[in-house]
Amino acid sequence: MNNTNSLFYLNAIGQAIFDKKGSNILALDVRGISTLTDYVIIAEGNVDKHVISIAHAVIENLEKIGQKPLRVEGLRSGDWVVIDYLNIMVHLFMPGLRDKYQLEQLWREGHVIDLQIDVIPKIVNK
Repeated sequence: MNNTNSLFYLNAIGQAIFDKKGSNILALDVRGISTLTDYVIIAEGNVDKHVISIAHAVIENLEKIGQKPLRVEGLRSGDWVVIDYLNIMVHLFMPGLRDKYQLEQLWREGHVIDLQIDVIPKIVNK
C-alpha cells in the first residue's frame, strides 16, 4: 500500500466502523513515531459483541476491496480487538478498556487524519 492507497483504506475502515455505529473514531499518522505501523485507527463499541461486530464489518469491507488482515486478535473476548493490515492497525475497544490503556497517549505526537466518512445513509431503491 502506498500513501494514497493507505488513505483510501483508512477511509474505508472508518466508514465500516461508523456504519456499525462505532464511536470515538480516531485515525493517526504515526510514521516516524512507531516502528510497528504507519497508521492507527482507534474506535469503540458499546459492549463486547458490538466490538466483535464492528471488527467483522471492517474485515469484510476491506476484503471486498482486496485487503486481508495479516493478523486479527481479540475476536473471542471482544473487549479489545486488533486488526493488523501491516501499515494500518485497527484497535477496537470497549469504552472502559480504551480509557485504561490510553493508546492515544502512546502516539500523542502522531498527526490526526481527517477521515472522509459519509454520515448520510444511502437510500437503496428496490
